[in-house]
Amino acid sequence: MTQHRPVKKASSILERAADMFGTDPVANAPTIDLSALPPEPAKPAHRAKAAPVAEPAAEPLAELLPPVTAPAVDVPVRTPSASRDIARAAPAVVPTRQGRIDTQKLAAAGMIVPGQPVTGIAEEYRIVKRELIRGIIGAPNRPIVPRGHRVLMASANPGEGKTFSAVNLALSLAAEADYDVLLIDGDMAKPSVIKALGLEDGPGLMDALADPHLPLGDCIIQTDLPGLKVMPAGKSTVHDTELLASSRTEVVLAQLEAGAPGRILVIDSPPILAASPAAVLAGHVGQLIMVVRADETLEASLRDAVSLVSACPHIQLLLNGVKFSPGGRRFGTYYGQGGAE
Repeated sequence: MTQHRPVKKASSILERAADMFGTDPVANAPTIDLSALPPEPAKPAHRAKAAPVAEPAAEPLAELLPPVTAPAVDVPVRTPSASRDIARAAPAVVPTRQGRIDTQKLAAAGMIVPGQPVTGIAEEYRIVKRELIRGIIGAPNRPIVPRGHRVLMASANPGEGKTFSAVNLALSLAAEADYDVLLIDGDMAKPSVIKALGLEDGPGLMDALADPHLPLGDCIIQTDLPGLKVMPAGKSTVHDTELLASSRTEVVLAQLEAGAPGRILVIDSPPILAASPAAVLAGHVGQLIMVVRADETLEASLRDAVSLVSACPHIQLLLNGVKFSPGGRRFGTYYGQGGAE
């Protein structure tokens, strides 16, 4: 029996993951280059007084893999298209349920709190979302990712931070002016998105897949954050994987996108090595973020997980729980400093 060896602390899992996948198909997928990303655009509004940041100056919570060199690709310039005009005119699904996000629960969990002063975690996920948006709209030397507006947040094993990352990513994306977000709980066995946001549970994804006559609006919650809607996991059955693998799933996802050309679907996946639905969900999305827990995720587990979700053409690794940042970033501390800039 092959014995899995844990990741050594002598070198980061980013380095080992990059080396390990040097010849794998996933190695050719673009990864997030934090150093190459442009800064967050300055807001034209008047300068407000810097508010003190409640949290202590902490190390960045997430690191992303260094980039894999990809051949230069000519990216078409985005121009208004007739298809997008038609999409805007198509009827959109209107949520019939309303919910207020529990900001105290978010703060207690160390998550992004909408409307509160900028923190280190908020800045980290600004970088993550910017790279995902580049996959949606394209950029120089970066082709548009097919179905890039569908993002699956996954991990090899439980407890590595996929739900934490999915909720924070959705909250960050919801602040964008050009996009709105539908956060879908795809972890049917152990759903936790609704609990993390402090919302009331009810019908959700699996109910919509099982009953074609159920109005989709009854399965969606419009939160008090205008840019964020949430779809619970719904009622789990013994045939969850088969339902997700059916053509009905693609029909439901297309209906959720109809009439909302700027919509981004963020799906919280079950752990890949613990539940088979994760591999099926990977075939319905264009971008997949694999959350890796620093100094805990096994190399063999990471390899197995990536191979199982290879149906997704664009896989990126997100290192969670980082205690040291080579670049010395201390995001969030700048906004809490007064005086001259």
